[in-house]
This record gives sequence, C-alpha cells and structure tokens, in this order.
Amino acid sequence: MNHSFIRFLLVGIINTIIGLTSMFLLLHLFHLTYWLSTFIGNTIGCIASYFLNKSFTFKSERSFGSSIFRFIVVILSCYFISYYIGEKLAIFILAQLSFIPIVYAKDAAVLFGTGIYTVSNYIGQKYFVFKSEPVVKEWNS
Repeated sequence: MNHSFIRFLLVGIINTIIGLTSMFLLLHLFHLTYWLSTFIGNTIGCIASYFLNKSFTFKSERSFGSSIFRFIVVILSCYFISYYIGEKLAIFILAQLSFIPIVYAKDAAVLFGTGIYTVSNYIGQKYFVFKSEPVVKEWNS
C-alpha cells in the first residue's frame, strides 16, 4: 500500500474526529442545517488538514501561495460533490430499508458523505495540490 495514503489516513483520523464531532454538535446541539453543519465542520478539519498533509503526508515543497488555492478548490469540490451524493444516497437507501426510520437520513448522509469525501480528497491532494514538481536536470558543459 502507498505510504502517502497511510499517512493521509492517519491525518484523516484526526480530521475526521474533529470534523465529525463538530458536524454532529452543530447539527444536534445547535440545530444548524445539514449544509451549514457539514460546511463548518469540514472547515474546522481543513485548517489542520492543509498543514499536516503538506508537511507530513506529501512532504510537499510547494509554497503556501501556490498550493493553498489548489487546496481550497479540491476541498470545496470534494465537499459539495461528496455531501450531495451522500445525502442522495442516504435518502435512497433508507427509503429502501423500511425498518430504519427516515429521521436518520441526515446522520447517514454525513457518514456516507465523509467516506466519499475521504477518497476524492486524497486523489485531489495527491495529484493536484501537492503533486511534486518535475525535476529539471541541467546539462553541464
């Protein structure tokens, strides 16, 4: 297995604990909407994610300026796509399983969205945000 993916998963465990805890607190304790809860929870996890993935996971030499814009694009794209699919998937699955109350759809959507987000975020960060720049060798005369 790829070592960067293992490091990504370790960082992801930290981010997931922080992010999911934030999401569920915002959703249930503060009664914020699904989208606001998942967005704020993700944002909290993303702050640590950027710095840990840059230095620990991908050991990237890219400057903050050249990688932060790409990071934000990947994070936002993954967020909207993953949690949209997660929500639709949860509603579809729970509608098929009549023994599980539909009131759990939001919680299931958060979990499904998180799984989709993890995989798509790794791919985006590895191949777009922190991709190593090609080494240019100079010819010595």
